[in-house]
Amino acid sequence: MRFDLITIFPEFFAGPLEHGIVRRAHEAGLIDVHVEDLREFTKDRHRTVDDRPFGGGEGMVMKPEPLFEAVESLVGARDAGGAAAAGGSAAIVLLSAAGKMFRQETARRLVGLSRVVLICGRYEGVDERVAEHLATDEISIGDFVLSGGELPAAMILDAVTRLIPGALGNDDSIVNESFSEGVAQIERARHAVPLQRADNAFSGSDIHLIDRGILDYPHYTRPPSFRGWDVPEVLLGGNHEEIRKWRRRCALEKTWRNRPELLDGAGLGAEDRRVLDEIVRGARPIAK
Repeated sequence: MRFDLITIFPEFFAGPLEHGIVRRAHEAGLIDVHVEDLREFTKDRHRTVDDRPFGGGEGMVMKPEPLFEAVESLVGARDAGGAAAAGGSAAIVLLSAAGKMFRQETARRLVGLSRVVLICGRYEGVDERVAEHLATDEISIGDFVLSGGELPAAMILDAVTRLIPGALGNDDSIVNESFSEGVAQIERARHAVPLQRADNAFSGSDIHLIDRGILDYPHYTRPPSFRGWDVPEVLLGGNHEEIRKWRRRCALEKTWRNRPELLDGAGLGAEDRRVLDEIVRGARPIAK
């Protein structure tokens, strides 16, 4: 099984890859791990990987071009998310606080693939076009804020590796663990349908949650048009109130699609509940 880790801090993984089960699995030929420096896929002399967000706001947003270049250099296909989904043997995972929660079941499904590409975001987030058109999955490891996706990637690598038959030395070791389903179920998972993002799933930013449990809204940065995928017009118009409403609606839809259990404790006001009701009923889909 091959893992590709895309990051702006490749040296981060020197420690996690050189110890314990991951090191032993690599030495035994059970896994193959490659760390890719995202800056190697930039085209300017400053090796730029981020830019200011459209629509205003704090922080910087990771640009789509180097991420597409990096992933496609690995999987050998343009618009890699669709290609990987069609092939059914790989997952391209964007590590995101706004993604679906990583659980043991997720690890069992990933171990059924031959390849997992893990995109480690940084800064304020990742351009939404990466989540929509490149990644096959958007995954969070918990309801807390981290500086980037390197730690989550290392955790997922470890959780999936230990499920590979032979990685622990004694496969019976995982039978009675917390959240375990045993070796037979894991073997079935290796031949099951791989993880796929739901049709029209709305995915988004990389780093943080907003309000009380509501996921963050999508972020976009330059270029305004990339491979025919345009930044939403509302973010280019300069109307701050319309931008605020659009971002709030997007945040509510993202939460409803990826983490609906968070909405119960979110303390939503009357306007939020009206918008959420429209989203659930499909009365007014978000214009992209």
